[in-house]
Amino acid sequence: MGSPSESVVAAPLVELVAANVVSAQDSDAVLVEHVNWRLLPGEYWSVGGLQWAGKSDWLTTVAGLQRPATWHHFLFGEETALLSQPELVATRLRVGLVFENGGRLFTRMTVGENVALPLRYHRNCPARETREAVAAVLELAGLTELGGQMTGQLNRSWRQRVALARALALQPEVLLLDNPLAGLDPRQTRWWLDTLDALNAGHAWLNHRPLALVATTDDLAPWRARARQFALLEGRRWIALGGRDDLSASGDPALREFLAA
Repeated sequence: MGSPSESVVAAPLVELVAANVVSAQDSDAVLVEHVNWRLLPGEYWSVGGLQWAGKSDWLTTVAGLQRPATWHHFLFGEETALLSQPELVATRLRVGLVFENGGRLFTRMTVGENVALPLRYHRNCPARETREAVAAVLELAGLTELGGQMTGQLNRSWRQRVALARALALQPEVLLLDNPLAGLDPRQTRWWLDTLDALNAGHAWLNHRPLALVATTDDLAPWRARARQFALLEGRRWIALGGRDDLSASGDPALREFLAA
C-alpha cells in the first residue's frame, strides 16, 4: 500500500464538466459539445484544431471570460457561475491569457506601459515596484531594449511577446495561449518553445513554481516533443488524445486527418 502522500491527488486548477462551448458572437451557436476536462498543477497541454473549430472560444471559456452554455466551469475549485463579480475577477487574475494575432495590446501605449497596466490597475502597485516588475518580465520576454517603444510600431511576432509579458506580469498560476506559434519563423518558434519549457519547469519570475500551460494550435507538429498532454477539437467534439506516446500510437481518424493537413 502506498503512503498517504502517494494517494493524494492534486486538485484541478481548471475543470469543465459536460460543458458546451458557444461562440462569443452568438451564444446560440454551440462550437464544442460535452467537454469533460481538467487541468492539474504543472501540466502542459496542446489542443489542436483546424480554423473555425472553436479553439479561441474554448480557451476563453477555460479562462472564465465567457460561460459555457450548459453545466459547470470551475477555477481553482470554485464554480464560476456561483461567484460574485468581484470574486470572479479576483479568481480570473490567477490565469494569464495570451490572445492570438498580436495579443490585443494598446497600440498607442509603449511596451512597458502595456506590461505595467495590470500591475497598476489590478494591484495598484507603487511606481517603483511596478518599474522593477516590468523590468524583470521584459527581460524574461527578451524585450528589454523595446520597453520604451510604441507597441503599434512592432510587428506581430514582437507584439505576441509583449502580450506574453503582460500575461505574466501578475505571476499567474495558469497560462493560456491562443495559437502562439502561428506565422512565426523558426527562430521565433524555438524561442517560444524554449521559454514555455522554462516557465513550465519553474521560472525565477514565478518563484520557481511550475506554471500550468495550455496552448491551442492549428499544427501539433512543433508541440509533439514539448507538451505532455494533447487533445483535438474536431466536428464539435472534444477528443482527448493522451500523452506523447498515445499521440504517436493513436489510430483516431480525426487525428490522422489533422496531422496530415
